Amino acid sequence: MSANVKTDRTWLIVTGVVIGAAAIVLMTLGNPANMGVCVACFIRDVAGALGLDGAATVQYIRPEIAGFILGAFLLALARREWTPVQVSGSPLIRFTIAFFIMIGCLVFLGCPLRMALRIGAGDFNAIVGLAGFFAGTGAGAFALKKGFSLESAEKPDTGRSAAAGLNAILMPAFAVLLLVFLAVKPAFIKFSVEGPGSMHAPVAAALVTAVIIGALCFQSNFCIAGGFRDLFLLKKGWSFASYIVVIVAAFAGSLIVGKFKPGFAGQPIAHTQALWNFLGMVLVGFGSVLVGGCPLRQLIKAGQGDANAGICVLAFIAAGATAHNFGIAASPAGVPFNGRIAVIAGIALTAVFASLCRTKSAAA
Repeated sequence: MSANVKTDRTWLIVTGVVIGAAAIVLMTLGNPANMGVCVACFIRDVAGALGLDGAATVQYIRPEIAGFILGAFLLALARREWTPVQVSGSPLIRFTIAFFIMIGCLVFLGCPLRMALRIGAGDFNAIVGLAGFFAGTGAGAFALKKGFSLESAEKPDTGRSAAAGLNAILMPAFAVLLLVFLAVKPAFIKFSVEGPGSMHAPVAAALVTAVIIGALCFQSNFCIAGGFRDLFLLKKGWSFASYIVVIVAAFAGSLIVGKFKPGFAGQPIAHTQALWNFLGMVLVGFGSVLVGGCPLRQLIKAGQGDANAGICVLAFIAAGATAHNFGIAASPAGVPFNGRIAVIAGIALTAVFASLCRTKSAAA
């Protein structure tokens, strides 16, 4: 085994430990229970704070979102690995898939990362979600094996034009803008006074922790959906193992702080409707493989200069607002009718894209 392989594996395990432990710390400092770190929930809160929806209980500029992007951005710059990547030939399809990834998260009530934290804290509903995520990433891996691709006939432009550089810098600039809004608190920014949006760790602690996580994810190429995909396609388990490490670290931390509560009922910000926990994460896993990464990975790639990931982040924000404006998002009471329809439509549409967006050689 080469030294580089050993180093890569070490970074993956370190990243898993840090994420799991940091989530527990941020939770004890004020973030919602079993939600020390949740990319989907935090993006949803940012959308609310920007006034894109009227859900008064989920509005806050989460510094973690900015920190994930900036952590990857700063380390990429320091290592001279910041590489602008232009948009591929399928931006609208990519946007649509990413939009439904977020819908799946908000029906399950968490991204794949929060799923790990919920499992570590004893939430059995999240185990049902994990089964769905496993099935979804398996479907995505099958689509890749059959030739699925969102790329144009020519490879995306990698830093050879001013447009590529401008596209690439927009997401780090957006991250800085969010921090400015959080510091200045202009009148048009909304902040929850009750509910999950009102629960948050101190800004400095949240931001520093997220920057560290962003840098580690860049260093290790940590991706939850990618780990499952590699397990299916390449029979390589180290990326998948790093996700298990997050669960173990969250489990240990939950025991230490006295927050481990095994069972289905009464879990924080969770519902017990097994079918929709399962199908919500089927949609998340399926779509994440097709667009090249889970929600956390898209933030990291956006920080690295990938405009394709930037499109996904914009789709997440749009979906976060839509889910609450149109009664799609779940709550501890369960999944509303509109949420059920949206998940079924998302799975069906993603399957159509997976079937039709194939290279000619594979489709022949």
